[in-house]
Amino acid sequence: MCRAVEGRSLCPNAVLPSRARMEQRKTRQRRVEILKSAAAAFRRRGYHGASMGEIAQALHTTKGSLYYYFKNKEEILFFCHDYSLDILLGMLERVEATGGSPPQKLRGLVESFVHHILDDLRGTAMTLDFQALSAPLLRRVIAKRDRFDRGIRRLLQEGMDAGAFAPGDPKLLTFAILGAVNWIPRWFDPAGPATSEEIGRVFAEYLVSGLQHRTR
Repeated sequence: MCRAVEGRSLCPNAVLPSRARMEQRKTRQRRVEILKSAAAAFRRRGYHGASMGEIAQALHTTKGSLYYYFKNKEEILFFCHDYSLDILLGMLERVEATGGSPPQKLRGLVESFVHHILDDLRGTAMTLDFQALSAPLLRRVIAKRDRFDRGIRRLLQEGMDAGAFAPGDPKLLTFAILGAVNWIPRWFDPAGPATSEEIGRVFAEYLVSGLQHRTR
């Protein structure tokens, strides 16, 4: 039976929830480390060319230890997309909650998007072929991707309704924005003169400026 002394619980099980949360955080942190190593391997050799052994070697661990966190390479691929999309959806929610103008919101989203795919994911995860996933996992990725796409369309439509953006098809414009940003990792050089922040600012400015309504 648990006793309380000066407001403190002496129940030995009282610390278990916090320990469980710590273990969950450690597990997720390790999964993200594996994701980043896998992203680098996928970038070098492609999803089908990279092996679990190569991913483990980059982490200075054994291939067997990877299977504690992921049952196979497909699960890593799924986590790459699922993790990335969760972050992008979080960015979208924060941008929408700022109360800024549509151009300000879109500019902030593009800058964060570019930083995420170039720095957090080493320019790979969002460009991986998610068609390699099995049907159940593919459906989950597509559902989240579509939520993000719809969020960008909302920003564009909001800007058009307010007269901040020129009239157009939000769906096609969303494809153009995503295509432009997702292509960056194919030419980005981490050792080059431009940082991800600088590239994000430039792309955000070009994309937003191109959308804005011009009067003659």
